[in-house]
Amino acid sequence: MTSGSDNLILAIDGGGTRCRLALFDGVQTWRVEVGSANVSTDFETSCAELVSGLAVLCKQAGIELAEIARAPAYVGLAGVTGQAIADRLAAALPFARVRIEDDRPSALRGALGPRDGFVAHCGTGSFIAAQRSGATAFVGGWGPVLGDQASAQWVGKRVLSEVLECADGMRAASEMSEHFLRQFNGTSGVVKAASMMTPTEFGALAPVVTQFAGQGDTGAQSIMQAGADYLADRLVKMGWSPGAAICLTGGIGPYYSTFLPEDMQQALVQPSGDPLSGAIALAQAFKEEIEHERC
Repeated sequence: MTSGSDNLILAIDGGGTRCRLALFDGVQTWRVEVGSANVSTDFETSCAELVSGLAVLCKQAGIELAEIARAPAYVGLAGVTGQAIADRLAAALPFARVRIEDDRPSALRGALGPRDGFVAHCGTGSFIAAQRSGATAFVGGWGPVLGDQASAQWVGKRVLSEVLECADGMRAASEMSEHFLRQFNGTSGVVKAASMMTPTEFGALAPVVTQFAGQGDTGAQSIMQAGADYLADRLVKMGWSPGAAICLTGGIGPYYSTFLPEDMQQALVQPSGDPLSGAIALAQAFKEEIEHERC
């Protein structure tokens, strides 16, 4: 490697589905992907995934871990709900200079870059974010137990709940509800499976819902409409007004586009980048802050 170690920055973006790491030396970027990393749901497994990713990154870049550990590192992970868990994670990782936040800032920065706008991110979890003149604000992202409305795991839970209501005769059955009853071998199978599912496993049901919604299934469309109504309500409460850019990100986020109000549909823009590119930008900003403090 020709660049000096002073040019290195490390960026990590992790969520309930996957964790990605990137090392940048000012010229070249190395990237690796490992399993899910939510430090509130499973701290030890998340740390193991990060350590595994660092080992692969070292091998890929041909750089010793000790050298990478000295580089400014930005870590954006799902489940970082406060300073206590951020400090615990910092102590478990080898970095000398690290900034640890939840996964929302990197997703926002990746989607919008430096421009103003709003992001409705719906992956395994969900949150709404706004960026105005460099200032950021966030709503949601509180996890599968108390929040994450409109997320993939929320869709998965909701569809199984509504399948049971269809079986009770409280909702009209649809092709989608019959599909899930067959998949899980009846209502008892639905209840048993749901009792053991992780957020990621619930989220894996969401693509089936979006597929049925696209085919006109009324049950699937009602779930998607409920998710879109939540997003629209929170966007307005955060200050969105017609004309302000909106990015729908995450695995299921873009599928809400046709269920949003018309004025929001007209405001939709494509994301500038992904959460990892946002984490790289925030790692670079962290490095510049460190250098400024030295001056």
